[in-house]
Amino acid sequence: MDNKVSFSIKLLDEKKYGNNYKVRIKIPTCDGWIDHVGMNVLDGNQEKFFPLNFVKNEDGYAIFESDIFLNTRASYSYYFSYVINGVKKEYKKKHDDDILIDNEYFKLPVQFHVPDWAKGKMIYHIFVDRFYHEGEELPKLPNRVIHEDWEELPVLGPHPQNGLWNCDFYGGNLKGIIDRLDYIQSLGVDILYLSPIMESSSTHRYDTGNYLEIDPYVGSKKDFIKLCHEAHLRGMKVILDAVFNHTGNDSIYYNEFDHYDSLGAYQSKESPYYSYYKTDENGNFSFWWGNTNLPVCDSSSNSWKEFITGEGGVIDQWFQMGIDGLRLDVADELSDEYIEAIRDAVHRNKKNGFILGEVWENPMKMNRGYISSGRGMDSVMNYSLMDALIRYYKYTDVHKLKNVLSSIIYDYPDDTIQSFMNFTSTHDISRAIDIFASDVFSPYNKWAWDVDNENHQFLKNHKISHEDYLKGKAIYKSYLFALTFLPGNLSIFYGDEVGMEGLGNLLNRSSFPWTRMDTDLLEYFRFLGKIRKEEPFLEKADFRVRELNPNYFMFERILNKDKALITVNRTNQNGHFIVPPEYEGADKVYTLKKSKPSELAPYGAVAIKK
Repeated sequence: MDNKVSFSIKLLDEKKYGNNYKVRIKIPTCDGWIDHVGMNVLDGNQEKFFPLNFVKNEDGYAIFESDIFLNTRASYSYYFSYVINGVKKEYKKKHDDDILIDNEYFKLPVQFHVPDWAKGKMIYHIFVDRFYHEGEELPKLPNRVIHEDWEELPVLGPHPQNGLWNCDFYGGNLKGIIDRLDYIQSLGVDILYLSPIMESSSTHRYDTGNYLEIDPYVGSKKDFIKLCHEAHLRGMKVILDAVFNHTGNDSIYYNEFDHYDSLGAYQSKESPYYSYYKTDENGNFSFWWGNTNLPVCDSSSNSWKEFITGEGGVIDQWFQMGIDGLRLDVADELSDEYIEAIRDAVHRNKKNGFILGEVWENPMKMNRGYISSGRGMDSVMNYSLMDALIRYYKYTDVHKLKNVLSSIIYDYPDDTIQSFMNFTSTHDISRAIDIFASDVFSPYNKWAWDVDNENHQFLKNHKISHEDYLKGKAIYKSYLFALTFLPGNLSIFYGDEVGMEGLGNLLNRSSFPWTRMDTDLLEYFRFLGKIRKEEPFLEKADFRVRELNPNYFMFERILNKDKALITVNRTNQNGHFIVPPEYEGADKVYTLKKSKPSELAPYGAVAIKK
């Protein structure tokens, strides 16, 4: 690559579904006769060539330019090609000191922008029923069993009283979250992400009963409006879990048990809600993963789409209560057209509204437009990177981490990378401390957090010894240090900041241990949150990997004159690394376990800020 080549892309005007640009490139004439100059743009699996016309010679450079039009897309990859004296050359982005990149394409978003408030922030993910209860005792409702003791473990499997799953409630509510906002803010949190709060028959509330009413155990619309207001006063945004792929069978729309005063789809084809649901040619309903309590909605249904995304619909009413964004449950099972309608509805309410999708695999590799179309979601939960980083720490899997990081850099728009949800754990996987402290996981499972033995009795009886807990916490702290400096949002699943335990996706939803907090771990999280506040350049900084080996992981974050070199030790041995000359005399140094520039303590880490 000739470093003397330079180019510019200037936005001329915006259309409804695309932009006009003036593209200009300067190539030194000293190498010979220049011909066939053009911009090569990758649009999905297709590569388009836009020829650039010669304009003039100036100060030893040949200048070529043309106007081009590009349709809306989250990110185009592009490079320049030209011929000098009959030899074809390419001009691409290159970082000689990045071990993952040889010749990287440049990226260009077209009419795709993720709001700045959703980039490089701290998220606090709350499973509402299990966080904190404030106010009056819970009313007795059918098929709901209330825990008498906040410290009790959740029920695994069918409840012995009624044979129903996920019917045991602790009573965590919106007033409880409001009461604990100061605590949440002390972690440096910028965004609250709440699990579903709408009326439902289960504790997880992913089986919606009524989209227009808040569950009585959670509180009221007045409570939710107050929570959003109080969060905004503290500079926090609020994201609400949106379950639009399916409803509950015990709902106003399906009404299998006749609990609602409505004609449900289960009861009659004449129901006004029948078209909401997906059926086969014989009229049989579809159920999410075969769960008969979760009938699947038809995202191609105009009536269903209008109910959720139309003016005055569900999304409009939610935003009127004060939310700032949505997390789309099982987003990969919604149609592209439906997600685009959701985006239109979100932006109709707030131009800087944010849409985060639950997509476990790399959505950029799928033949879908979730993100790539530029008219769908903004970002996703970053399962692939969390899996790879855990495997690196647990199994020394350098290869997997390299591949995933390379894929992220190449495949995703920069705005999406900066707004990833990089989580400690979630409501669907084992708790972070269990992952690092326990030996009940295997490198051969699909995901690093998959438990080898899912027997309920085994899960209930599993305990982490004090010695294993301390070892797991040491690894966990190093892992968290890396997450703090990696691009994206650092998301804390409620309780992970105090060492909350739980294998599998039921015990991981225990009640918050307010009387049994690991205060050392809590203070460490506050330290990490403070770093995020003190270094706002991390929100949009470029990412480069400098070294990745079985002992340590070294990477850089760079934005204009701000830059940081981060090195984390994945071993229980002292480590040594060479500090590049440009980081000598650093302005700031952040450390873990008494590490220092060039020296790593066991499971230690150091960040050198220039």
